[in-house]
Amino acid sequence: MSDPTDQDGLRDRLTKGGEDVIGRLAQELLENPMVSGALTKALGAREKAVGAQEAALAALNLPTAADIERLTRRVRSVSQRLEGIEDGVDRVDDRLAGRGAGGEAERLAAIETQLAALGAQLDAVSGQLGKLAPAKPKAAPRKRAAAKPKAKPAPAADAKPSS
Repeated sequence: MSDPTDQDGLRDRLTKGGEDVIGRLAQELLENPMVSGALTKALGAREKAVGAQEAALAALNLPTAADIERLTRRVRSVSQRLEGIEDGVDRVDDRLAGRGAGGEAERLAAIETQLAALGAQLDAVSGQLGKLAPAKPKAAPRKRAAAKPKAKPAPAADAKPSS
């Protein structure tokens, strides 16, 4: 039987030789003007196809993959913020349930502070949700003929100024 190290050495030499041959072949293909011209045309055609696809989706009012990805990130962000609000509400609920020590006025002040913070967070979330809603295009305002200001009559040349 042959030595396993000889087999590994042979395998390494064959792998390296194959990589060299493939590298030279690729280099020669890229240097060939016909192949490089074909690649350039193919990439240009791909760009045109992508542009046509985006235009078609926009004309049909359909979202692109990038639009869906962006919306997904925003929804995740809103979801995380909502979880924070839910945690705050749970803490307020726990404090209300444990009406043990402390004065009533202090507890109410703490609750009002937390409710104000929650209200601010809800305003922020609703503002972001409002941004997510598709904006309706405004109708272009009609152009009206500009009203010409009435000219004041010119003072008569023979009129005397009043003293």
